Amino acid sequence: MKCAVAAFLAMMSLVFAEHAPAAETKALLVFGDSLSDGFMLKRSEAYPALLAKKLRAAGLNFVVTNASASGGTTEGGLERLPPHLKHRIDILILELGINDAFRGVPIDQIQNNLQQIIDKVKARNPNARVVIAGMQLPSYAADDYVSAFGQMFADLAAKNRAALVPYLLEGVAGNPSLNSSDSIHPNAAGQKILAENVWRVLEPVAREMATR
Repeated sequence: MKCAVAAFLAMMSLVFAEHAPAAETKALLVFGDSLSDGFMLKRSEAYPALLAKKLRAAGLNFVVTNASASGGTTEGGLERLPPHLKHRIDILILELGINDAFRGVPIDQIQNNLQQIIDKVKARNPNARVVIAGMQLPSYAADDYVSAFGQMFADLAAKNRAALVPYLLEGVAGNPSLNSSDSIHPNAAGQKILAENVWRVLEPVAREMATR
């Protein structure tokens, strides 16, 4: 009798397992500039595509949309954002601001634009998590603007309880073997390191979101 009961329970567990709902697909939006767009590279070589592979390998069911645009600014990001708000966003990777800095846009204006992007995403997706990709200006130009620019990303992360990639180009900036001929944009090898820099921060966030 005990054997029969055990067999029945084992059979039923298999039935329930077969009919268990699959993990819900989550949506990750990468919203950046040429660094995320993969300037001079195939989109498949840019770090957002590499992150999609890492998510799949980790058994995390995410659809990754790379909505980045080369030359993108924070103001341009605000203009480009509305169509993406029509779709669900579970995780936002926000990588904008460096082109503003190259133009000398005031730090408070850059920060305000980034905050508006976060606010608009959160207004439509209250449970969305934000990952901010921090950037730095060259240290040879060390002054108040440079330090304020670097600090801005940490301040945004703290204010919005967002995860922070301290410096997206860590280990890549200034290395000729990891950058294209313009010495600014990572090549395919450099993009792999960018993917690792982001993945260290993204993985725990993605695992948390996958269980919601």
